[in-house]
Amino acid sequence: MAMQNISFDPQAFRAALGTFTTGVTIITTQTEEGAPVGITANSFNSVSLNPPLVLWSLSKQARSLPVFSSGKHWNVHVLSTEQETLSGRFATQGEDKFAEIELDNGVSAAPLLQNCTARFQCRTAFQSGQYALATRKPRSELRLATTPPPPECSYTEDLLGYLLGRAHYQVLNTLRQLLNSKQLDEQTFFILSILCIRDNLTLEEINTFVSYTGREVTLASMRFLERQRLVAFEGSAEALRFVLTAQGREMSLHQLALAKAVEEDLSSTLGAADAQALKVLLKRLIVVSDPGLPDLWAPR
Repeated sequence: MAMQNISFDPQAFRAALGTFTTGVTIITTQTEEGAPVGITANSFNSVSLNPPLVLWSLSKQARSLPVFSSGKHWNVHVLSTEQETLSGRFATQGEDKFAEIELDNGVSAAPLLQNCTARFQCRTAFQSGQYALATRKPRSELRLATTPPPPECSYTEDLLGYLLGRAHYQVLNTLRQLLNSKQLDEQTFFILSILCIRDNLTLEEINTFVSYTGREVTLASMRFLERQRLVAFEGSAEALRFVLTAQGREMSLHQLALAKAVEEDLSSTLGAADAQALKVLLKRLIVVSDPGLPDLWAPR
C-alpha cells in the first residue's frame, strides 16, 4: 500500500507512524456507488519511509473485502484514547457507522474522520492480491533464458524450485561464512535458535522443529553443545530435556545479530518495499506447502 504523495513531509510521516503502537485503527473507503465503508483494524504496519508505504491486513471472510480489493483510495485513522466508542462502533456490523459523524475533506473521496491522533490518506499499490515491486525495475534487467532448453530437458530459470533453492543457498552461504568466522556452524545455529524461542525441549521435540531441513539433531550433538556450556541437560536419562545456559542464550543472540546483518544487507539492496513483499509471498508459500509442522512461535 502506498501513501498519496501530495505535499509529502517525510518527518511528519515518521512522527505519525510513531503514534501507533499496539492500538486500533479505522480504515475507510467507499463503494463504486459512493457509499462510505469503514472497519477497525489493528494489523496496521509501516513498510517503508522512502517510498512511503504502509500495510494492513483484512480477513478473506470480511464482508468489506471486495470493496477494499477493488477500491483505489482508502484512509487510515489512528485513534486517540477518547475514541474507544468510535472503535467499537466500526467493529460491529449491521448499523450505519457513519451516522451523525462529521467528516473532513481529503485528497480522495474516501471518508476522512476527525479528531484522530494521526491520519494517512492512501492509495492501493498492491492490487487484488498481487504484489508490485516498488522499485519498478524494468523487465529487461531480469536475466531470462533467451534460448529454450532442448526437448528432453524442461529445466529453466523460471522453475520455482530452482529460484527458491538458489536464493536459499546463496543467502545461507553468506550467513555460513559469518558463522564460520565466529567458529560457529549451521546446526548450532538451528539448535540454539529453537531453544531461544522455546526452551526445555526433549530431543524428539527439537527434531520436530528442524525436520523440514532434512537434518537430524542427535544426542551426540547436544552433548557437544553441553561441553561448550551452551546447553544444559535436565531430567533423567530416559526423559532428558535441554535448556539454554546463560552463555548459550548470549551465543544465540549473537547468531541472530549475524542473521540480521545478512537480512539488512539484502533489504538495503532489494529495497524495503521489495523485501516486505518478498516476506509476505514467502509466508503464503510456507502456509500452502506446510506438511503439518508444529508452530515454534505458538504459545504453550
